[in-house]
Amino acid sequence: MPRLLPRLPYTRRARRRRMALHLLLLLIILLLVLPGYIIYKPPRFLILYFSRRWPDVLFEVPNLPPSSKLIALTIDDAPSSHTRDILAALADNDATATFFVVGNQVAGREDILREIVLAGHELGNHGGRDEPARSLTVSQLREQIQTVEGYIESAYTSAGVTAGQRAAATGGRTAKKIFRPGSGFFSTKMRELAKEIGYKIVLGGIYPHDAQLGYEWLNTRHVLSLARRGGVVICHDRRSWTVGMLRRVLPELRRRGYKVVGVGEMVRVAEEWERKKVEEADATKIGAGG
Repeated sequence: MPRLLPRLPYTRRARRRRMALHLLLLLIILLLVLPGYIIYKPPRFLILYFSRRWPDVLFEVPNLPPSSKLIALTIDDAPSSHTRDILAALADNDATATFFVVGNQVAGREDILREIVLAGHELGNHGGRDEPARSLTVSQLREQIQTVEGYIESAYTSAGVTAGQRAAATGGRTAKKIFRPGSGFFSTKMRELAKEIGYKIVLGGIYPHDAQLGYEWLNTRHVLSLARRGGVVICHDRRSWTVGMLRRVLPELRRRGYKVVGVGEMVRVAEEWERKKVEEADATKIGAGG
């Protein structure tokens, strides 16, 4: 009878091959899933990196005073047939927001823009149409921004809000103008144009992708899981599910101690805090020198 050879080494090799195959499959899955997850739910360090990489673009406002637990709410694609419901949700929760206006949605809804202003909210510029701003030439983008700027100025004027009042609300000598590019992507030429015509590009770091995902519970969990001081939430008008999401999110943010405000107010608080720190440091130096 032939002698049986030991099977242990072969078994070990087979197990190692299976383990290597499993690890390879796991690595492939991670490489496929991880980029999508980072896009869906970007980690804080990535937002901070973007802020340092493009300091002229606002992603969040980290330099708030310790006592200010502010979070900014921004609402794209205004005005629409859902805007008044959004305004009611904000009023019920003592919250303010920045509404980014799309030009081709204004006709026939000028009164809604006026109501936004009268309710104490801020208007921002979102271009002429709901389309990727990067697909436009510089001249096309300039024309769209200037057209929407006219609608915004008319809304403030009809609401009786002067340029001086707007400047005071945002902490500047002149009223700050903010622009959010369609689809959220910007280019060097876009940044140069914004600087030339006196605009600040505003993006954000808390985006539940509600423009594409119409699940109130999912979008609510997304926003609340990323909520932080100085964060900028991006959500969308013109979707029926946004109101339901806000009626879930806003009470919970209040319960956690947050004050929900527009971008301009949060930037004003941060700038005042920075000025105060500089003044205190100067006073300390003078005192030490004396």
